[in-house]
Amino acid sequence: MDPSQLKARYDTATAAFDPPFAIVDMDAFRANAADLARRAGGKPVRVASKSVRVRALIEEALKTEGFAGVMAFTLPEALWLAGHRTSDDILVAYPTADRAALRRLADDEHAASVVTVMVDCVEHLELLPSDGNPIRVCMDIDAGYRVLGGRIKVGAQRSPIVTPGQARALAEEIVKRPNLRLVGIMGYESQIAGVGDAPAGQPARARLIRAMQQRSRLELAARRGSIVKTVREIADIEFVNGGGTGSVEWTVAERAITEVAAGSGLFQPHLFDHYTSFRGTPAALFALPVVRRPGPHVATCLGGGYLASGPADTLRLPQPFLPPGLKFTSLEGAGEVQSPLTGEAAAWLEIGDRVWFRHTKAGELCERFEAVHLVSGDRVLRTVPTYRGEGRTFL
Repeated sequence: MDPSQLKARYDTATAAFDPPFAIVDMDAFRANAADLARRAGGKPVRVASKSVRVRALIEEALKTEGFAGVMAFTLPEALWLAGHRTSDDILVAYPTADRAALRRLADDEHAASVVTVMVDCVEHLELLPSDGNPIRVCMDIDAGYRVLGGRIKVGAQRSPIVTPGQARALAEEIVKRPNLRLVGIMGYESQIAGVGDAPAGQPARARLIRAMQQRSRLELAARRGSIVKTVREIADIEFVNGGGTGSVEWTVAERAITEVAAGSGLFQPHLFDHYTSFRGTPAALFALPVVRRPGPHVATCLGGGYLASGPADTLRLPQPFLPPGLKFTSLEGAGEVQSPLTGEAAAWLEIGDRVWFRHTKAGELCERFEAVHLVSGDRVLRTVPTYRGEGRTFL
């Protein structure tokens, strides 16, 4: 759709609301969900809740054919989702040291039957209650790529479990404990799933990224396959999870993989614009009002300092989206209380006009708003609370 038509559609749909506010374009959301399922080639897609943080939209994604289960980011969140019967299969993606939440898990028969916690060392096992309902456990393995004999690692600093031997040793420790059930293996290849292979205006860097990712895929497929085979000799594994929005088709190609995780692709934040293997449609946006005209070619919006987590670089800034052709100033950027914008469109923006932005990441945007308006066509279908709007801030 032409940008001017898209802006007019969003402006019309939300005319009754005063910005700042956030929307999710449900036509784009559903199209993105269907495309993620297509890319998964028949293997289930587990919704990564960290990238959504709206319970109604997690449930909406789970209605899509090809989606099954939730990947939560904290145990208290998983317990909350389990209590709402959001899913009967909730995997906590990160280890926890929350003793109170672990106690609640062991004491809650329903939660213990649907929630799986993550471990990657014996110290994690020692935190798990030895009494109460049996606890489902998933082993997190390192999926990073090592070069120069392991002196350099490309990928997130996650699990210390790298080799089949290390995986076997931890699996044996898990099955020794009568109150634990080893049911899954997870490995997140962030150097593929979270790194776009087509950075804008950087052809040399793009070639290096693609070469690294190709080598990493080959190495990981062989190593992950060996780890899974080894662990299956010790425990009856129900699932092997991997990947993310940026690597769905590559991850599901591994024979050892039974499911893939994805969440960012539902909202398609601008961090995921630079991949050659897929093109999502922007679905999650936020609107800010123009409140100042300090010069003929500057329009200043109220607020906007919604920076994303990660390394401190300009990629963490939200992106002015509609009208096109706007950019932040180099001195103020996206500010806590005001964000001056320049560019061709800034000359004709007036006080009270709306500027639509995209966040760098997906779910982090929802920590800024208590609700999102679900838009289809030129109308709002309904307004639903974010986690924050339900009084939940898990991190």
